[in-house]
Amino acid sequence: MNNQKYVYCDYAAATPMDQEVFMAMEPYFSDNFYNPSAIYLAGKSARKALENARSVVARQLGSRPSEIIFTAGGSEANNLAIRGVMNLHRGANCVVSAIEHDSVIKPAQHYRSKLAKVNKDGQIDLARLINTISDKTVLLSVMLVNNELGSLQPIREIAKILQSVRVVRRKKAIDLPIYLHVDACQAPAYFDLSVHKLGVDLLTINSGKIYGPKQAGVLYVRAGIQLDPIVYGGGQEFGFRSGTENVASAVGLARALELATLKRQVEVERISQLRHRFETGLKNLSDEIMINGGKKRAPHISHITINGIDNERFMMELDERGVQCAVGSACSASSDEPSHVLKAVGLSDQQARSSLRFSFGQQTTLQDIDFVFEQIQSILKNHKSIY
Repeated sequence: MNNQKYVYCDYAAATPMDQEVFMAMEPYFSDNFYNPSAIYLAGKSARKALENARSVVARQLGSRPSEIIFTAGGSEANNLAIRGVMNLHRGANCVVSAIEHDSVIKPAQHYRSKLAKVNKDGQIDLARLINTISDKTVLLSVMLVNNELGSLQPIREIAKILQSVRVVRRKKAIDLPIYLHVDACQAPAYFDLSVHKLGVDLLTINSGKIYGPKQAGVLYVRAGIQLDPIVYGGGQEFGFRSGTENVASAVGLARALELATLKRQVEVERISQLRHRFETGLKNLSDEIMINGGKKRAPHISHITINGIDNERFMMELDERGVQCAVGSACSASSDEPSHVLKAVGLSDQQARSSLRFSFGQQTTLQDIDFVFEQIQSILKNHKSIY
């Protein structure tokens, strides 16, 4: 029997489904499988479950249920936000931060778009951002928590900048709106996502990052904002996203978000302590180890550069020893190119190829952290050339 210990350190890529979430979803796979658009009683029962899930999500975000659009994941929600706005304003441009997820950057590239630069810690340069926004800018997309570095963006300050832009436009009789979209896929377990406190117009959530089902997401769309649908059909989800609704996934997402909110305070403190122990040990281990992302980071992500190593080889050695981590974003793991995020914060190609991401979650224990550290230390002893 294989008694090897295994420690999962890639929660930023995927989280295991919470048992409570699974139990909430289970009836909608079999007993209550009906199409929620059906007008007979069983269909109305499925509709009631769907709308209850929408109300639960709205409560967590401080929004109206009619502002919650269920999607098949965070990538679709991001695409709907970018393409939905830009398709209705063909002569306008959008601005996205240089460290956005590909599901924001790639759709933005199909329109007139600009990149907002970030500093070495992965935070947007507010002074330069102001100069990037023009009278033709209709959309700004900035993620709350970067999925590789964990770096935080000052969303409230950015929202205030956009409010001042709106005031100036009114004085200049410019009727083009300007919206703030925030990809918050990595944030719900650790940050308050009250849309009014943040000052956002559109916000993306991904269930698969918060112990819910994969391929389930939400796009919050502030009342009054028009979007061009990217999926046409029967007009479900208020006309924004056609297709028979996945009631089970909507119910699971809602329960996952609810649980994330309930556990948030305890988990933030616990995970922060674990990461501090991990990173303190690494700093003491070698001067060749660099912690990326600055001080303003989400607590669950630790992105490190170990000068002189090949990150894929190092990751595989860790995997053989029972530690699962990442060399970057799981969504772009098949690319041979260094991460655009790491390039944006000034890491060289060599440094990018010497970087690893460890991300922690609800099942991570102090013993796990110590085990991971011991494996890194052991591997480095066998690679003395990096010191």
